[in-house]
Amino acid sequence: MSAHNKSLKSTEEVTLQILLLCQFVVGTVANVCLFVRNFSPVLAGSQQRPTQVILSHIAVANALILFITIFPNNMVAFAPRNPPTELKCKLEFFTRLVARSTNLCSTCVLSIHQFVTLVPVNKVKVIIRASIPNLVSYFCYSCWFLSVINNIYIPIKVTGPRITGNSTDSKSKLFCSTSGFSVGIVFLRFAHDATFMSIMVWTSVSMVLLLHRHRQRMQHIHTPNQNPRGQAETRATHTILMLVVTFVGFYLLNFICIIFHNFFVDSRLFVRHVGEVLVAGFPTISPLLLIFRDPKDPCSVLFSC
Repeated sequence: MSAHNKSLKSTEEVTLQILLLCQFVVGTVANVCLFVRNFSPVLAGSQQRPTQVILSHIAVANALILFITIFPNNMVAFAPRNPPTELKCKLEFFTRLVARSTNLCSTCVLSIHQFVTLVPVNKVKVIIRASIPNLVSYFCYSCWFLSVINNIYIPIKVTGPRITGNSTDSKSKLFCSTSGFSVGIVFLRFAHDATFMSIMVWTSVSMVLLLHRHRQRMQHIHTPNQNPRGQAETRATHTILMLVVTFVGFYLLNFICIIFHNFFVDSRLFVRHVGEVLVAGFPTISPLLLIFRDPKDPCSVLFSC
C-alpha cells in the first residue's frame, strides 16, 4: 500500500500540472496569433511599425519560455519518462534563461518606446522619434545577443539529476540540478533583472504623470469629438502599464518561491511547480492583454495611426 501511495501524485501536484498544461495551450495559441498579427506586414511586402517589431520578438520569447518551462517537465504527470541527460538539462536551462532575459529586455524596450511617444515634442525629440524605426529592430536583436552573452556561463553550472540512494526522493531524479553558483553570480543576475525592471517602473510612473498632467490641462475643454490618436495612445499606455505590473508581480512572486525552494526541503517539489506556474504566467497573460485590448479601429492598440 505504501508503494502504491508513493507512486500516486498528490492532488495539489496534479492540479498544478494540469494548470501548467492549460497555460501552455492558451499561451501558445495567443502568442502565435500575436506573432502572425505583427509579422504579417513583412509577408505582405511592407515595413513593420516599431511596436510590431517589438511585439514579434516578445511573442517568440514568450513561446520559448512556455515550451521549455512547461512541456518537458509537465509530461511526468501523464506518462513516465527517463531522467534527462546532462546535455538536455544544459540546453533547456540555457534556452529558458535566454528567452526570459529577452522577454524582460523587449518589454523594457516597449515601455521606453511608448514613453518617448508620449513625451511632448521639441526639436531634439523629433530627431529621436524619426530614428526610432531604425533603432527598434537593432535594440530587439541586441536583446537576444546580450541575453546569450549574459547566460553563456549557465551550461557549465547545470548538470543532470542527482541520483541518491534515498527512495523517498525518487521524484528528484526527473529534474536537473544546479551547483557552483557563487554569491557574486547570483547578485549580478539580480542586478541585471533589477536594472531592466527599474527602467520599466520609471517609464511607467513617468507615463502616468504625463497622462495625469495632460488630463488636468484638458479638464476645461469639453468637446464631443475627441482626438482618436490621443485615445489610442492613452489606451496603449494603459496596456503597457498593465504589462509592466504583471511582469513585476509574477517576477517577485517567483523570487519568493525560489527562496522557499532553497530553504524548505520538505515542500521543494510543490514549490517547484508553483514557481513554474508563476514563470509561465506572464508569457500566457501578456499576449491576451495585447489582443483583447485592441480597440478594433484603424488606430489599434500600440499601433500608430
